[in-house]
Amino acid sequence: MLDGRLVEVLEEAKRLGFLGPGPVADHIVHARAYAAAGSADDPSRPALDLGSGGGVPGLVLAAEGGERRWTLVEANQRRCTFLVEAIATLDLEARVEVVGGRAEQVGREPGHRGRYGTVVARGFGRPAVTAECAAPLLAGGGLLLVSEPPEGTAEEQKRWPAAELDRMGLVLSVITAGPPRIAVLQQVSACPERFPRRVGIPAKRALW
Repeated sequence: MLDGRLVEVLEEAKRLGFLGPGPVADHIVHARAYAAAGSADDPSRPALDLGSGGGVPGLVLAAEGGERRWTLVEANQRRCTFLVEAIATLDLEARVEVVGGRAEQVGREPGHRGRYGTVVARGFGRPAVTAECAAPLLAGGGLLLVSEPPEGTAEEQKRWPAAELDRMGLVLSVITAGPPRIAVLQQVSACPERFPRRVGIPAKRALW
């Protein structure tokens, strides 16, 4: 059964334009797919939602995921305000925080760099941008979980090229069958200090 407060929070996110089209129940199902895809990670390690927006998947996973600590990263101030209010509505203040700022900046902060067992990203950006912004945040062995297009294509190797991922210490482990389909990448070695590049550069000069 869906938590009524969670549904209300996501309905408000839709009204504000922070959540895409479709029934809220479908967004919750999509978020739950991340929990299944990342089940191998140790839930005692904190997790982070990159570009949390209206709270999918991070807020949903925090609301339904036991005692795991979550950080929701969002650059837009209005969305940050919404997320802070949503956390209070759902009584999650003790283990969920909102960090307002660009992912490139957060990835260089000592309190966040190399800290997280899981990073999730839905609609954050192109694969190259998502990987560059997420890898610095992941602890050793950590998982990056990213929504994939609904149909598998021959383009998947171009989306996640092994040689380029290796530059950031990442490997593509699997893409779940779905729907929804989730790419699961693992941080097998520490991300080099040169990543992420300055704010805006990952998107302007993507690595692939």
